[in-house]
Amino acid sequence: MLVSRSTPGHLAENVMHFARVLRSAGMAVGTDRVQLTLQALKLAGFDSRRDFHAVLTTCMLDRIEHKDLFDQAFELFWRDPDLEGRMRAMLLPKVRAQAALQPEHRENRRLGDALFPNPRPDQQPLQPEEEIQFDAAFTVSEREVLRKADFDTMSADEWRAARRALAQMRWVFEPLPTRRRERSLRAGRIDWRGTLQAMARHGGEMALPRWRRPRPLPAPMVVLADISGSMSRYSRMLLHFAHALGHAEARVESFVFGTRLTRTTRLLKSRDPDLAVAQVVKAVEDWSGGTRITTCLHEFNQRWARRCLSSRTTVLLISDGLEHGDTVALSHEMERLAKSCRRLIWLNPLLRFDRFQPKAAGIRAMLPHVDRFLPVHNLESIEQLVQLLGQPDLPPRAS
Repeated sequence: MLVSRSTPGHLAENVMHFARVLRSAGMAVGTDRVQLTLQALKLAGFDSRRDFHAVLTTCMLDRIEHKDLFDQAFELFWRDPDLEGRMRAMLLPKVRAQAALQPEHRENRRLGDALFPNPRPDQQPLQPEEEIQFDAAFTVSEREVLRKADFDTMSADEWRAARRALAQMRWVFEPLPTRRRERSLRAGRIDWRGTLQAMARHGGEMALPRWRRPRPLPAPMVVLADISGSMSRYSRMLLHFAHALGHAEARVESFVFGTRLTRTTRLLKSRDPDLAVAQVVKAVEDWSGGTRITTCLHEFNQRWARRCLSSRTTVLLISDGLEHGDTVALSHEMERLAKSCRRLIWLNPLLRFDRFQPKAAGIRAMLPHVDRFLPVHNLESIEQLVQLLGQPDLPPRAS
């Protein structure tokens, strides 16, 4: 028996604290879920650990992708007597456990931060100092580790460091020539006005001719970010990416979509990236909800394509491509989007898996219409994307 039936107040406090831990680790657990859990426990009871886990899973877990995180938190919070030791173990780069006793889970240091956020100095064990004469260990810098850390498993400190690194990133955009011209030192088209002004300053004597060249401007961009439940962690970081793009030289229009399409360009105009992203999350009603890629792309093509797209625009589509329903309509909307812009780049976090194969029907319907299919799950992939945006040429679109 986990807790006694005669102490319902302690049970309520423990359930509320467990919900706070899950919320700090990245799960959306509101007060309504806590109330539902307490009501369900009164009916189902909690004499059996299996029944207790089933009740908490049913009431607090709403997405299958959070099941591993929920199970790890349940094991640490409700069973282990050496909770402090387990919490400290979650802060290590890897958790070592006996394979015969516990199932293998993917590392998630956000759970360790949620359970043990601020370790006190007096709780750290004292270790005898060792004299090291020769240190030949190969070490990796913290920056390199941060560049390759997955956004979904980052700790809170790594998340803040990644946002700072993203804000300090140097942007290089592809320059496109325009009809407007600017002065140039190299020979080209003669600047008659500049030449006559130079002659007037020298008393009408013939001066060296002045030249002009086409003025280049960075290619405009449109960001379409999926904010469904499976993409919310990546979309939040990529909104910081869109905020940084919007405050650089390029002209950027940003949209988010889940079950509906929402324009977020004005919301991301704030100078503070955290405030801008918080405004987006507050304004978007379908954040971390379902996804309707076909419907949202149809709305964008119908309502916004002529306003935002041109033959010079680069579109960044950020989505996992897991669409349910008619994929023929999805292929049609992707074809319309691809023909309305200069190049279409699809950023998919599922490419972080080495054995990824485009077997889903939605992915197969979208893939033939994109120019590039790239991963977007860590800082290294974003740096590669920035380098790609500065390149002038792309290979022909796959047929």
